[in-house]
Amino acid sequence: MNRSYDITVEIGGMPILLHTQDNSFRQLLAGRYAGFVDSSAPPRFEFDSELTTPPASAPDDDVRVEMRDGTWILRRGDFRAHWDPTAGRGRIRQSANPYSIDSVLRIVHTLILAREGGFLLHSAGAIRNGRAFLFSGVSGAGKTTISRLAPPDVTLLTDEVSYVRRNDVDGGYLACGTPFAGELARVGENCSAPLESLFFLKQGPENKIEPMAKSESIRRLMRNILFFAGDTELVNNVFQSACEFVERVPVRRLTFAPDSRVWDLIR
Repeated sequence: MNRSYDITVEIGGMPILLHTQDNSFRQLLAGRYAGFVDSSAPPRFEFDSELTTPPASAPDDDVRVEMRDGTWILRRGDFRAHWDPTAGRGRIRQSANPYSIDSVLRIVHTLILAREGGFLLHSAGAIRNGRAFLFSGVSGAGKTTISRLAPPDVTLLTDEVSYVRRNDVDGGYLACGTPFAGELARVGENCSAPLESLFFLKQGPENKIEPMAKSESIRRLMRNILFFAGDTELVNNVFQSACEFVERVPVRRLTFAPDSRVWDLIR
C-alpha cells in the first residue's frame, strides 16, 4: 500500500487536508505554508494530490472553473482538479510545484466564501490596535508600498490577497491573514481581527482620506474581488456580499505619499 503524507493548511479558519504520496512534496508544502499548517484542526475538506510530469501548457494559461453534476472542475495549464463539496473530497493532478496547489486553494476558498457571505480581495491587509484595515487597488496603486511602510506596531496580514469573512459574533466582518504573498514575498500572519475600514489606494503628493459614494465603492469592490467561476447563482451571491459589505464597513479613498507618515492616519 502506498503511504500518504498529509498536511492540513488552514486559511481563514478553514482547514483543508492535502494528501500526497511524495514526502518531498509534502515538505515543500510545509515550507510554503509555514504558519498556516495545523495538524490538530479537523479538516472541512480533503484533497488527494497526484503529481504529474510538467505539462506543455504554461501556468499562466486562463483558469477555467465549472460545475458538472455536482462536482467542480478546476483547470489551468499546470493542474486539473475535481472537487465534490457535498462529499467534502477532491483530487488534484498537478506538476510538482507549490504554485499549482496555491491556485487551487484560492479557487476553492472563493467558492466556499461565495456561499458564506465573504470573499478574497486583491488588497493588502494589516492589524493595528486590535482592528483590521484593508488597502485595495489596481496593480501599482501602492499595496506593497503601504505594507513596506508599516510601523512596528502593525501586524501584516497580506500584501496581496485578503481573506474577508463574516463575523458570527456581531454580524460584521473579519479580515484574516493569508499565505498568498505579493511583491514583498512575505507570508502574512495567521491571525484575524474585526474589520475597521477598507481603503482604495491612490498615490499622490499628500496624505488624505476621503469618503466614497456607496455606488462607487461597490463598483471598485467588485473589480477587486477574486472570483473565477461563471456560475450565475454564485456571481449573484458575490454581488450581494459586496453590497452588504459596503453597508457595514466604511469604504474610503486613501491618497498617500510614499513615506511612513501615511500610517499616522490609520489608527
